[in-house]
Amino acid sequence: MPLPVAASVPVEPVPSMYWRRVFPGQTTQVRAARAFAACLLEGFPALDDVLLVLDELAVNALRHTRSGRVGGRFVVEVRHNLIGVTVSVTDQGGPTDPRIRPVADACDLSALAESGRGLLTVEALATAWSWTGTPCSRTVHATFAAPAAHC
Repeated sequence: MPLPVAASVPVEPVPSMYWRRVFPGQTTQVRAARAFAACLLEGFPALDDVLLVLDELAVNALRHTRSGRVGGRFVVEVRHNLIGVTVSVTDQGGPTDPRIRPVADACDLSALAESGRGLLTVEALATAWSWTGTPCSRTVHATFAAPAAHC
């Protein structure tokens, strides 16, 4: 007699560890978000890059969206698997979409501004980055590849 067939359950191609935490929309919480990720990813070779990118994404959420208003919040998600690490920051939406500002020429004084290069930093450090969402809530994802295993 044939054995009963179990219902198929979708399986991730690579097993992952996943964590999610909600932070109040205050600038003091950016440090807490970094500490959260640092604790989870201890030993990951590109940890400093991950933490810098997470900092940029959290600051952007507070500076450019409703997450930075009184009563606002942002969400940090961390996924770690054999392929690498993905950090995501979800905000409460805002008037503009995440975008990289064009690089100014050397004579443009705006190139000396204190801000405006966060997503350029993300693009330079992460293996890949993307965003999804609507004007009510957006999530920016940054992925960092794990180093190749050596035999």
